[in-house]
Amino acid sequence: MIERSRRLAELRAALKRSRVTALVGPRQAGKTTLARQIVPPDSPAYFDLEDPTSLARLTEPMTALAPLRGLVVIDEIQRRPDVFPILRVLADRRPLRARFLILGSAGSDLLRQSSETLAGRIETVTLSGFGTDELGADPATLRRLWRRGGFPPAYLARSERESYVWRQQLIQTYLERDLPQLGITIPAPTLLRFWTMLAHYHGGIWNAAEAARSLGVTEPTARRYLDILTGLFMVRQLRPWHQNLKKRQVKSPKVYLRDSGLLHTLLGLATERDVLSHPKAGASWEGFAIEEALRTIRPEAAYFWATHTGAELDLLLFVGGRRYGVEVKFQDAPRLTPSMRIALEDLGLRRLSVLYPGDRRYPLDRRVDVVPLAELATRGADALIAGSRPRRQGT
Repeated sequence: MIERSRRLAELRAALKRSRVTALVGPRQAGKTTLARQIVPPDSPAYFDLEDPTSLARLTEPMTALAPLRGLVVIDEIQRRPDVFPILRVLADRRPLRARFLILGSAGSDLLRQSSETLAGRIETVTLSGFGTDELGADPATLRRLWRRGGFPPAYLARSERESYVWRQQLIQTYLERDLPQLGITIPAPTLLRFWTMLAHYHGGIWNAAEAARSLGVTEPTARRYLDILTGLFMVRQLRPWHQNLKKRQVKSPKVYLRDSGLLHTLLGLATERDVLSHPKAGASWEGFAIEEALRTIRPEAAYFWATHTGAELDLLLFVGGRRYGVEVKFQDAPRLTPSMRIALEDLGLRRLSVLYPGDRRYPLDRRVDVVPLAELATRGADALIAGSRPRRQGT
């Protein structure tokens, strides 16, 4: 078992600060495992709303929750949205008798409900699957994480076949069980077609009209499907940055499947050889590297940038009020391009880093470094925003 000590420490810190903490993320990312390291599942203060017994205990939520002390955990809270007003009342008690940890897999709905009833009382912690910050980044680990994705059962499976089958089953479970339980009535075959279509769009500019024509639905319907998968933490919509420049800029989002393993499964890529020989290999690596950069740096805001004349930047990050750029290249030795120079000047970047799968860092310009993706695991955010390490005297 891989210990998620950093995530556990982050969660404990949030629990100390806030009366209510929401731990959200996709199903099977490890939220329940993390919560059970803090409150055991057999505790009277633990409610798993997928368990009929826990559901029965919450038939009268005020009666069940009001006497409890310490930390109370409510798992899969999106099944009982009527509990949110009760939590507000209990969180406002003086003296405070209990703090609450709520877990949910439906991001957008859960956050909207909590923000409406728990404003000023709740802190949100997002948990995704494994990343290089937890696993390390030796070449074998990095390839395995990219190939299988970060869901713990997929990454830890005993064989490539077992990992691939587990991911297939996860997709089927989402479509046939989880979505109907959330009140989403889209037919499973329709949403599977859309999800597979997004896999082929991965790393590209979203075109609602084209997607709608392919599915035989309206553009608003296609956008709703996209928002549903985004809210379930399956898809990332990376918004474009546009400002008052003279150049015409792209204003539609880019779409990425957030887990590279699920991307490969939807594309039918069961082995490393399948992945490396597929036309989407570069786009897959790009999405994988972007997710690792975002989870490591945790910027105040993140965008991509592109002009209609061809200049582009994969990732524009705002950190401490400054702008940093990230380009992702699935190449052995990336070089400085005209597009990078344009992005540096037009966007006023403090630095631009080029992430690649190699193992050597080297400069391309005074403000541009080529950075191994593995360096994120050892240097964290400094790998991208602090530039090269200063050389020791005498070297």
